[in-house]
Amino acid sequence: MTGVQLIEVSGDDDDIRLDRWFRRHYPDLGHGRLEKLIRKGQVRIDGARAKASTRLVAGQQVRVPPFGELGKRPKKKPARLSLSKQEEADLRARVIYRDDDVLAINKPAGLAVQGGSGTTKHLDAMLDALTFEAKERPRLVHRLDKDTSGVLLLGRNASAAAKLAEAFRRKTTRKVYWAMVAGVPRPHEGKIDAKLAKLPGKGGERVQVDAKAGKPATTYYAVVEAAAQRCAWVGLMPVTGRTHQLRVHMAAIGHPIVGDGKYGDVELDLPGLPDGLHLHAREITIAGPNKRIVQAVAPLPDHMAETWKLFGFNANNDGDPFAELEI
Repeated sequence: MTGVQLIEVSGDDDDIRLDRWFRRHYPDLGHGRLEKLIRKGQVRIDGARAKASTRLVAGQQVRVPPFGELGKRPKKKPARLSLSKQEEADLRARVIYRDDDVLAINKPAGLAVQGGSGTTKHLDAMLDALTFEAKERPRLVHRLDKDTSGVLLLGRNASAAAKLAEAFRRKTTRKVYWAMVAGVPRPHEGKIDAKLAKLPGKGGERVQVDAKAGKPATTYYAVVEAAAQRCAWVGLMPVTGRTHQLRVHMAAIGHPIVGDGKYGDVELDLPGLPDGLHLHAREITIAGPNKRIVQAVAPLPDHMAETWKLFGFNANNDGDPFAELEI
């Protein structure tokens, strides 16, 4: 780009922040340089000065100043995985909520959300199968650990994805997880405030409680049912979204999640207990892009349903474990 351009804001970019608009369309332009251009008034909206946080409206014109070769290189194309008809059908059968803007699926345990070192099969590469009648490929707006099952939200267009992602950043999304933990937490309900920091090293992503160098992390928990003193079904509600937060927090209070070999797996000495991490994203409630309240609830995966049956727990329980908790 050698001269000034006036770019009209499309409907897909309606209500997005100015800095995120640049990040989407000019990914090679650094944040610091963009801030400098904005401060100097070289970036304008309909001829007027703007701030990085200014929200765009479809039809407005953004003045994009010359900044050399940045932005000319094509964006990296998303990975795409060719699925069989049966695989496509199986993935679509996991849809638990759908409207014009939002899609929710019940992610299976063992499927990575995004690719990484040595990971070629992941949900992000399968999203063409979830386009349905939409014009765009759906977009991820948050993540779940590979071994965690449950509700995962997708934006069905760029604008919806941006608004959903913003709701997650503002912590206005209510997320409830179900887990089976070793022992029975006491008190039966409470709040865990423990800062978390990522550990260096090549042994895979790992997190620990670190009061000095860690980032703030908060989790509410509530015991739903207990099996004597051996284990308990707990509801977990994270306020923050740190990596492995629920797993590390429960291990930190002495009640690691069953099947979690990374943060303190325990032997419950119960015959027939299924393998696998017993952590499930049960429910998400969020204000959708069209202001409609979206609520998606995911049934338990097979291995957890077997464990619930083993203990006689009611897997169809739709009560709110946090109804009486002061939050």
